[in-house]
Amino acid sequence: MIPFNMPPCTGAEEQYIKQALKSNKLSGDGPFGKRCQNWFEKNLPAKKTLLTPSCTAALELAAILIDIKPGDEVIMPSYTFVSTANAFVLRGAKIVFVDIRPDTMNIDESLIEDAITPSTRAIVPVHYAGVACEMDTIMAIAERHNLYVVEDAAQGMMSSYKGRALGTIGHLGAFSFHETKNYTSGGEGGLLIINDEQFAERAEVIREKGTNRSQFFRGMVDKYQWVDIGSSYLPSELQAAYLWAQLEHATEINESRLNAWQYYWHHIQLLAEQGRIELATIPNGCTHNGHMFYLKISGLKERTALLEHLKSKGIHAVFHYVPLHTAKAGAAFGRFHGEDRFTTSESERLVRLPMWFGLPKDDQMRLISAIEEFYA
Repeated sequence: MIPFNMPPCTGAEEQYIKQALKSNKLSGDGPFGKRCQNWFEKNLPAKKTLLTPSCTAALELAAILIDIKPGDEVIMPSYTFVSTANAFVLRGAKIVFVDIRPDTMNIDESLIEDAITPSTRAIVPVHYAGVACEMDTIMAIAERHNLYVVEDAAQGMMSSYKGRALGTIGHLGAFSFHETKNYTSGGEGGLLIINDEQFAERAEVIREKGTNRSQFFRGMVDKYQWVDIGSSYLPSELQAAYLWAQLEHATEINESRLNAWQYYWHHIQLLAEQGRIELATIPNGCTHNGHMFYLKISGLKERTALLEHLKSKGIHAVFHYVPLHTAKAGAAFGRFHGEDRFTTSESERLVRLPMWFGLPKDDQMRLISAIEEFYA
C-alpha cells in the first residue's frame, strides 16, 4: 500500500528528545522551544512567535487576543478545517461563510466586502494547500472597515505572497505542525505569529494561564500572579525538540516536497491537456511549499470511482473537507453569505494524491500509471 501520508522524520528527532529528557525541563519554553521560536522570528521573519500545542490552540489564542465576543461576526471560507471556525465560535462569534475561488480553493476576496456588517470583527483567510490568498486586497478591505485579519496558514509554512511569508501579513497568523503537515512537532503542534506588537505582551499572559509567569522568568517581576483570562497554550519541550530536528532541515524538506509536486505535475500534465482532469493554479507572486498535490475531476461519481480504483491498486488517495456550512454545527453557528457557486461543487471534484517528505519516485510513477489506466 502506498500511504497517503508519512510523518516527516530527519533522523535527529530521537537524539533531541533524549537531550530534552535529560535536561529536567519538560514543560513549555525550554531550550528547544526558545530555539524554535527564534528560528521562526529570524527566518519568516516575524515580530514575535509562540509555540502552541496545535494550530487549533493558536487560533483560539488569536480569537481571545482580538477580543471576540458573543454577537461578533467573523468572515471565512466554508472550505476549511473545523478548527478555523471553532476557535471563534468558542468565543460566541457567528461565522459568516463566503464562497471560494475555483482556481485556488481560497476565499474569494471579491465577495468579502459585501459580507461585512456592523457586527463584523475579523476576516480569517485560509491559505489552502499552502497557496496564498489575495492578501493585498484582503488587508485593504480590513483597513477600510477597521477589521482584524487572522491568517490560517496551517498548511503554509515556507510559502509566500509577494515575497512575504504566509502568516506574517495579517495582524496574527497560525501554523500547524500536525503529522500531516510539511513539518511536525511529534504529531501535533502549532505556532502563533504576532505581527501587531500590541498583542505581544498579552499573548504571553493568556498562553500562561492568564499569569505573568513569562515576565517572572525574565526577571521583570519579583513574583508572578493571575492578571488576565488565559489557558494552557504551551507545548511540551519534547514537542519542541522533535520540531527542532525538522527546522534544521527545513530547506531540504521543502525542496523534497516541491520536487515530488513537480514530478506529479510533469507526468500528469497530458491528462490535463486532454481535459480529463484539472490541476491546481499557483497565482503570480505566490510561492508554494508542495504541501499538497490535488487534481479535480468531473464530479462526485467519478471521484468515488477513481478513489476505489486507486484503492484496488494499493494506493491511498483521499478527498478533503466537507464544507462547514453544510454541516449541522455550521448551520447552528454560522450562515453562508451569497451564493454557493463553487464551495460545494468544487469540493466534490477534488482528489488528493499521496505526498510526503522523501516520497519515492517509483511510488509516484506507480500512482500516475494507475490514474492513466483509469482514464484509458
